[in-house]
Amino acid sequence: MRGKVALYASFLLLLPWQNVALSQNITLNGQLSGWLIANDEDPLVSQIGIRYIPELAIEKAIDDQYVIDALISLNTYGTINFYDSEDTDIEARIRPYRIWGRVGSNRFETRIGLQKLNFGSATLFRPLRWFDRIDPRDPLQLTEGVYGLLMRYYFQNNSNIWLWGLYGNDDPKGREIAPTTENSIEFGGRVQMPLFTGEAALSYHHREADFSQLSIPVTDQSANTSVPEDRIGLDGKWDVGVGVWFEGALSRYQTDIPGLKYQRALTLGIDYTFNIGNGLYVLGEHNISELADTAFGSGEGSDISGLSMSYPLGLMDTVSAIVSYDWSNEDWYRTFTWQRLYDKWSFFVIGFWNPDQLLPIQNLDTNNNFSGKGVQLMVVLNH
Repeated sequence: MRGKVALYASFLLLLPWQNVALSQNITLNGQLSGWLIANDEDPLVSQIGIRYIPELAIEKAIDDQYVIDALISLNTYGTINFYDSEDTDIEARIRPYRIWGRVGSNRFETRIGLQKLNFGSATLFRPLRWFDRIDPRDPLQLTEGVYGLLMRYYFQNNSNIWLWGLYGNDDPKGREIAPTTENSIEFGGRVQMPLFTGEAALSYHHREADFSQLSIPVTDQSANTSVPEDRIGLDGKWDVGVGVWFEGALSRYQTDIPGLKYQRALTLGIDYTFNIGNGLYVLGEHNISELADTAFGSGEGSDISGLSMSYPLGLMDTVSAIVSYDWSNEDWYRTFTWQRLYDKWSFFVIGFWNPDQLLPIQNLDTNNNFSGKGVQLMVVLNH
C-alpha cells in the first residue's frame, strides 16, 4: 500500500508537466528483450521470458540555466518456468520502473519520484549497494528504483554533495537484511571531492529497520521491533598508472540481538587495460562482508575474490568473463559472455557455472537465473 501511495503521489507531481509538454521535447523509447535459459538438469529448458520497458521522456528549458524534465517508464514482463515435464509456473506482471520529475541546471538538480539511486567506486562487490540490486553479470543492468527525493549540487572543482529522503519502499533494498519499518522516513547524504589523482567520498544513511521481517532466522523475541539503523560509507578511486579503489560500509543496528549489532563490508579493487591485440581489460576485487557484535571485532560472513576480463574481438563482438571464489565456503562462481552489438539489436550468449544455492550475504546473489550450470540466450531491441 505504501508503494502505491507513493506511486500515485509521483503521478500527481508530474501533472504540472502536462501543460508544459505541449511545447516540449517529447521522446518515446523502449527496450524489448527475450531470453531462454537452459541447464544441465531435467528439464533442459528452465525458463523462457520476454520483457518490454517503454520510456516516455519530457523536457522543457525554463531559461538559459534551468531545465525541467520528467520520465515515466514501466517494467512489463512475462516468464515461464519449467520444473519438470508436468510442472510449470507462468508469471506476467506490469510494474512501475521509473516515474520521476526533475528541475535542474548545470550544477544543481532536484528529482522526486521512483528513481535509481546508486554510487560508489566498486564494480563486482559493492558495500555501497544501499539502494539498488544491479548484478554485474546482467548485460542489461536492470534494477528496481526507490521512491524518494534527491538533491545534488556540483561545485566548480568537481566536488559534489547529495541529499536524499526516501519513503514508501516496502522490500529490502541492496544489501539490507530487513525491510524498512512501514510509514517511516529514510534520509541521508553524500559528499564527494577530488583527492590527489582521483576522488574520495563520505556517505551516510538513517532508517528504521523492521526486524520482525528479518530474512535470516532469529529466535530472540526482541526482533519484533523497529530498530534504528545508521550507515556510514567511505570510498575512493585513483589513477596511479593502474586504477585502484576501495569501498567500505558500516551499519549499526540499535539492538541487543547477538551477532546483528553491526553489518560491515570492505572491497579493494584494481584494474588495467593491457596492450594485447585490441586491448584486454582486467579488473580484480576482493571483498569481506560480515555481521558482528562490535564495529571492528570478529564476525561471521563471507570472504570473496573476483576477476573480470573483457576483450573486444572487433567493432561488434566482445567476449567477457567474471570469475569469483568464495574463500569461506570454497565455492566458485563463473560467468562467460559473448555479445554482438548493432545500432538497435544486441545478442548475448551467457554461460554460467555456479553453486546450486547462492548465499544471501554475497553480492553475486541477485539473479537466481545464474544458479547451477547452464546457458542463457538473450536478444535485445532498443528503439
